[in-house]
Amino acid sequence: MIVTLMNLLRACWRPSSNQHARAGSDVAGRQDGLLWYKDTGQHVNGEFSMAVVQANNLLEDQCQIESGPLSFLDSGPYGTFVGVYDGHGGPETACYINDHLFHHLKRFASEQNSMSADVLKKAYEATEDGFFSVVTKQWPVKPQIAAVGSCCLVGVICGGILYVANVGDSRVVLGRHVKATGEVLAVQLSAEHNVSIESVRKELQSMHPEDRHIVVLKHNVWRVKGLIQVCRSIGDAYLKRSEFNREPLYAKFRLREPFHKPILSSEPSISVQPLQPHDQFLIFASDGLWEHLTNQEAVDIVHSSPRNGSARRLIKAALQEAAKKREMRYSDLKKIDRGVRRHFHDDITVIVVFLDSSLVSRASTYRGPSVSLRGGGVNLRSNTLAPYASQM
Repeated sequence: MIVTLMNLLRACWRPSSNQHARAGSDVAGRQDGLLWYKDTGQHVNGEFSMAVVQANNLLEDQCQIESGPLSFLDSGPYGTFVGVYDGHGGPETACYINDHLFHHLKRFASEQNSMSADVLKKAYEATEDGFFSVVTKQWPVKPQIAAVGSCCLVGVICGGILYVANVGDSRVVLGRHVKATGEVLAVQLSAEHNVSIESVRKELQSMHPEDRHIVVLKHNVWRVKGLIQVCRSIGDAYLKRSEFNREPLYAKFRLREPFHKPILSSEPSISVQPLQPHDQFLIFASDGLWEHLTNQEAVDIVHSSPRNGSARRLIKAALQEAAKKREMRYSDLKKIDRGVRRHFHDDITVIVVFLDSSLVSRASTYRGPSVSLRGGGVNLRSNTLAPYASQM
């Protein structure tokens, strides 16, 4: 069992790209201190830019872009898959999603011989079930894995259609050109599941009318059961199955009264929409970016600058804002090491996907360049186990 956990954790700490990734010195991205980045790359529907900055002692954000086959069939479909996985309580769930979700999506797309909202929903379900199997196996030796979870944001571009699925509070924003004014407007495409949003609190309260404390204001922050800000996630077994909410789980996570139905959900919000010629780019990012930049600010930065390095530029803008809020210089913030850095900002993941309308409009049988790339972080010794981290 411990070998299974070590393999899961080890996968989190090394950037990866497959043999189909484009040649070049930065084929798997580059590392600059706590910042990993790939300034530019080519996907089936255009170009992309990726960047990740680490704040936690162990990187809890994971991400990937997969471009080319979206199934195991030669007939397709083909397209681009983007995933941003913002972990909490530790890196294990986000790493598991990074290793398994896309495989599940390809399996269900093969069964249906197409891409659909149902394929995405089934891929999320299979990923959740798989991680719960890991929790069950690890419970006797590492019960705290029951308190580890992850937000999960996915975008799939296939045959001119954009599919977005989300649990948690990561976000995708579209940059849409307005011909009449020449502006590029920000359009948020993902629904968020953070109980700081009043409508989300009300929805959760309506689902649990018998529990007056389903949402609690604690230290001026709304939290589900006083513990966690998101009400949908992958993992977080301790708030989904009562058998994982008992000793030897840390007392701070154990509820006083048993629950008889899941408190958190893993069901994604899914949207499906055709992409238009005036849709210029998509910004996928964990909430660490959106804590410091508005949707429109992020879109303006991408629109007003060269495509090369767009993701890294967004992270820099967010860190500059984080430094400004603490009345310190950006250059001094960059000197702070991981762990301590978490007091100033969260792990931040950004993937900018540029949309070439002539490529987006092609049928889902168009193969284009194949790419498989994951964001990276500071590598740790392979025998290092993830310590317990605070919940989000």
